[in-house]
Amino acid sequence: MRFARAVLNRPYKFTIILLMANIFVFTLMWQTSGIPLSLTAVLPFEVLVPFGAKLNYYILSQHQWWRFVTPMFLHVNLLHLLVNMYSLWIVGPYVEKLYGSAKFVVFWVVTGVAGVVASYLTVRPGLGGPIGGFIFKAYDTPSAGASGALFGLVGVLFVFGIKFRRELPEGFKRAFGTGLLPMILINLFIGYMLRGFIDNAAHLGGMLTGAVLALLVDYRRPGERSGVAVTWRVLQIAAIVLVAVSFLKTMQHFRDPWPAELGTKLASEPTEPENPAFVSYAKAIGEAHEAFVVATKDKNPSNIDAAVKNLDAAPALDPKADELRQKLRALLLRAKESQATAATSPSRDKNQPGPADQLDRDFLAWKKEYGQWLKTGARNYSGLDKLNEESPPN
Repeated sequence: MRFARAVLNRPYKFTIILLMANIFVFTLMWQTSGIPLSLTAVLPFEVLVPFGAKLNYYILSQHQWWRFVTPMFLHVNLLHLLVNMYSLWIVGPYVEKLYGSAKFVVFWVVTGVAGVVASYLTVRPGLGGPIGGFIFKAYDTPSAGASGALFGLVGVLFVFGIKFRRELPEGFKRAFGTGLLPMILINLFIGYMLRGFIDNAAHLGGMLTGAVLALLVDYRRPGERSGVAVTWRVLQIAAIVLVAVSFLKTMQHFRDPWPAELGTKLASEPTEPENPAFVSYAKAIGEAHEAFVVATKDKNPSNIDAAVKNLDAAPALDPKADELRQKLRALLLRAKESQATAATSPSRDKNQPGPADQLDRDFLAWKKEYGQWLKTGARNYSGLDKLNEESPPN
């Protein structure tokens, strides 16, 4: 009865706060995407990545460590959000009422981060196949979702039910501990059938971490001293600060230009054999992209002539690819001319729009057009259909 009263009477305000936070972030993402709202339409990686989705490339080469934290608040489409938030509404209150809000917040953040870390560590080309493909991923692609943290809460309840099986009422024994086995096994089966789409490594990483936390963390039974250890309050605040700082870092880097080598890297990781002509084309585009950014941001046009020469020498693929190449070539020449003009003309009022502002807008429009071609027409050359798949939810 003490356990029953605890579950009925204790508050679960942080479960509601997490629900609201996830919905709020998804609303921002959807408004940014400009895509009509639907249940299954997937947000493009041009939205997922700036908002903080896990992408190994950024963590490795750009040292954007906050991408271990932010993905647990991101979702790839409305259906993904609804499924995860329904699961949080079902599971979250149990953990928060049993362990208290301080430990609940720490559990959520720690298991969520553990899930992302597991996803990060299992991008291993060559370790796929019917068995390895359940956990390992053959290519680096944006990953997002609260499922790692949700599985972490399931791991907590699983171990909790086993530890206190002699004290729990019958209804609790069916809901916790071994009573969760059917749900866990069903989810693992679904994950196996949808491997390549579902990030099973994140699920397992979160669940195992939750189980370990439940083994190590002391549990205050109902009716015992109600005070909360200062340590857990400090850890709760630290977890909240970590999330806040991670999203602050995301905001600071939200409008960073795509690194020139990223498009080439994504293009060079298909599971099918590469087309040498496409690789040469993508390399020329990447170098030209970088030359443009250096010329406009760093005011250094010295690389433009070489980039234009490489574009001219790149192999022809299809009419759209050639159109994109010619547009980028024209943008490079305009950037060079703009820098030459700026060096010889008097400085203008920064509040007045000028040619450079229009150049930046045209370049952003070109990037969007090129990204769309990468996800559609480019698939004919190197198995790039992977770029147009739904980003794996975790």
